[in-house]
Amino acid sequence: MTEAVARAYREQWARLVATLARRYGDLDLAEESAAEAFATAVERWAVDGVPPNPGGWLTTTANRKAIDRIRRENKRDDKHREALMLSEDAPPEPLGAVDDDRLRLIYTCCHPALAMEARVALTLRMVGGLTMPEIARSFLVQEATMGQRITRAKAKIAAARIPYRVPSAQDLPARTTGVLAVLFLVFNEGYLATGPDTDPVRPHLTAEAIRLTRLVRTLLPEDGEVAGLLALMLLTEARRPARVAADGTLVPLASQDRHTWDGALVDEGHRLVRERLASGAAPGRYQLLAAINAVHTDARDARDTDWSQVVALYDQLVRVDPSPIVALNRAVAVAEVDGPQAALAAVDHLPLDGYHAFHATRAELLRRLDRSAESRAAYDRAIALAGNTAETAYLARRRDELVTAAPDRPPRSPGRSRTGEAPG
Repeated sequence: MTEAVARAYREQWARLVATLARRYGDLDLAEESAAEAFATAVERWAVDGVPPNPGGWLTTTANRKAIDRIRRENKRDDKHREALMLSEDAPPEPLGAVDDDRLRLIYTCCHPALAMEARVALTLRMVGGLTMPEIARSFLVQEATMGQRITRAKAKIAAARIPYRVPSAQDLPARTTGVLAVLFLVFNEGYLATGPDTDPVRPHLTAEAIRLTRLVRTLLPEDGEVAGLLALMLLTEARRPARVAADGTLVPLASQDRHTWDGALVDEGHRLVRERLASGAAPGRYQLLAAINAVHTDARDARDTDWSQVVALYDQLVRVDPSPIVALNRAVAVAEVDGPQAALAAVDHLPLDGYHAFHATRAELLRRLDRSAESRAAYDRAIALAGNTAETAYLARRRDELVTAAPDRPPRSPGRSRTGEAPG
């Protein structure tokens, strides 16, 4: 894929799929026609150059591909006529409560008739910022398993004749939980990519996730979890300039140059956290994650971190979200309060053998306990499972330093949970 096509893909995919799904009422047709349009762009743009209006070119080409596909598949005459009527000259439908193309697509796919995991996986695929392998890694499942889930979700939509329409204002709250999950996963994939075949950090994904979350907040200004997710993203994005070293290795939170953090984003995130605390409402998952990040970013030096407060917030989070990944992140904080032995006891029973951060955390705890051989084996397992190039470089360096590492070196969080805190 040429650079021009890759840039157009990032910018136009979701808008194009949303337009096609709305016009033809068929998600598979929309996705396949969009893919064919981009494949044609690879061939044509390399010869003819990039057109003055790449988005318009792709839309026109995708519409033609869709109509051609309908003809080839001998659809009913009325559907064929409908497709021709809904061509480039058709007036746009009312935008309704959501007037952003990508956000409209996300809300459309997050239909309450689908199971939550299916909603999130399908939407991640349709949004187009994530590939199937990236989505599978986000859910910690095999790519084939994730492909089957998405296929079943599409089939259910078709069988139930779920309309691809703009959700009304009253529809928004019922779909927002899935929308927030999608936006968080898109942000995480941008903040530290899961695969080796892309840049370790993709700012265009984090920026888009933040932009869309701001839009959701304008739609639902009283929703605490929307505010919490926005605060979490801002406090995490503020640290991005310090996240990867010049040599391409990960820089964990404790080692980051805090002077390079974006102070405006930190201040905005802290303000949102304070507003939610002042509301007196019981905090949800994203609000608690944001509060944890607020504690981290409030410390001028890593040594000033109020780890007891972090553990207390994790204790609340475990009650809201009793997942093994949250328990893993809590153990990192426990190590700072009660020592590495207590943290290791909490980690060892977790069912996360296929998750690289589980083994990286064990490696750091075993390192502090001066159990170097076991620590090296855990690093090896983490490296084998990790996909991000910055993470693997960091883990390899930590493993290779074992012969000279001091046993009381504090733990370094190796990455971030796909569904928990983003500590780095």
